[in-house]
Amino acid sequence: MAHCFLYTANPARILFGPGSLSKIADEIRHLGCSNALVLSTPSRREDAECLHRQLKGLGVGIFSEAAMHTPVAVTERAMAVYAELGADCIVTLGGGSAIGLGKAMAYRTHAPQVVVATTYAGSEVTPILGQTENRIKTTIKHASVLPDVVIYDAELTLGLPVAISVASGLNAMAHAIEALYSKNSNPITDLMALEGIRVLKIALPLIVEQPYNLTARNNTLYGAWLCGTVLGTVGMALHHKICHTLGGSFDLSHAETHAVMLPHTAAYNAQDAKRALAPVTQLFDGELGSGLYDFAQLIGAPLTLKELGLAESDLDRAADLAVENAYWNPRPITREAVRELLQHAWSGTRPT
Repeated sequence: MAHCFLYTANPARILFGPGSLSKIADEIRHLGCSNALVLSTPSRREDAECLHRQLKGLGVGIFSEAAMHTPVAVTERAMAVYAELGADCIVTLGGGSAIGLGKAMAYRTHAPQVVVATTYAGSEVTPILGQTENRIKTTIKHASVLPDVVIYDAELTLGLPVAISVASGLNAMAHAIEALYSKNSNPITDLMALEGIRVLKIALPLIVEQPYNLTARNNTLYGAWLCGTVLGTVGMALHHKICHTLGGSFDLSHAETHAVMLPHTAAYNAQDAKRALAPVTQLFDGELGSGLYDFAQLIGAPLTLKELGLAESDLDRAADLAVENAYWNPRPITREAVRELLQHAWSGTRPT
């Protein structure tokens, strides 16, 4: 029997399935807009130009300077372009970097957003904005940040490199695992989290073996959507705090940082959140931390902060920053424990 709980569903219009991108012009009209600014990272500029052509006259330009961790300076440049071109909505193509820029702009202008998601980060279905200024990453949760329409077309992910795919998939999995022991978890988000993890655990190894397997790509998008939806509904804890610290203050890759940290943060909380994590622990052979580490190794994900470029001499400062502000976590957080956890993640010690 379900216990008492509060569940808030974030409103979003989801178009899911191969070929869904063909409906994007209709979605822009549905929002009552006609002058879309297309956002992307520099590496996706050519794809953004192709998408701009697909808008059938509803696009007014492209801004392709989106960057990791949503630097405020980049957002300000994009805002100037948005105003100069007389845009009335945003179309975002890509993963977390481009989506973060779109959210930052919407937070400031309340512009409608259409997201074409091409990775498995999940941020496209959350009302959470993480942005960086002066090497400090802060988060904001506000209804205006949530995109209005999200298009998941697996055909657009076929060219996503395997290395990015597996890191992004583990990033999505991290959302769901931490959601299971969130202080405001509930039976609905638990169901979504477990289904998302289960699907990703099956699909990601298939992508490694067959990168152009459309079914595996489609299933991974499905799992990522579930995990991202959960992230946008319940609170996060130690894992996300550490990843935001490492990303915002040390400029580490967002998805790869999640991939490296996940086995260690899961092991840290495994005993204190044993009941909440029991179903997912069974998926990983009865030992969550070591099981996640072995799974990451199996699919070729990075296993150490060292290989991401973090210097061992930065670990003390990272630990200080990670405990600077108090936040909830199932296991009490101490500076010493976080420092030890970071050391294990830096060297790639298999959790036990």
